[in-house]
Amino acid sequence: QVQLVESGGGLVQAGGSLRLSCAASKRIFSFNAMGWFRQAPGKQRELVAAITRGGTTTYADSVKGRFTISRDIAKNTVYLQMNSLKPDDAAVYYCNGRDLVGDTTYDSWGQGTQVTVSS
Repeated sequence: QVQLVESGGGLVQAGGSLRLSCAASKRIFSFNAMGWFRQAPGKQRELVAAITRGGTTTYADSVKGRFTISRDIAKNTVYLQMNSLKPDDAAVYYCNGRDLVGDTTYDSWGQGTQVTVSS
């Protein structure tokens, strides 16, 4: 059972920054991709940013230019640097690790970390 443990959430004023960390219990390079999702109250969980095994990154349009996903393979950790935070960014942020075996996708999730942005 893979464990993903997020940290770094908290309360920040609009315009501020936070860096989220996701520590994995196995080599992150073994995942096909890792990403950050978020879920605000009453809304569906949405992809924020992802990074593939090969290092290709993807971002939601709403965070492009403000958020950066990165990884430290030696530390088995993925990061999400969030700058210029807006109240709309407030949500529980979840780390995701995705394995692809044949045609089957296997997702591992962290427990989530709360991000609150005050206006």
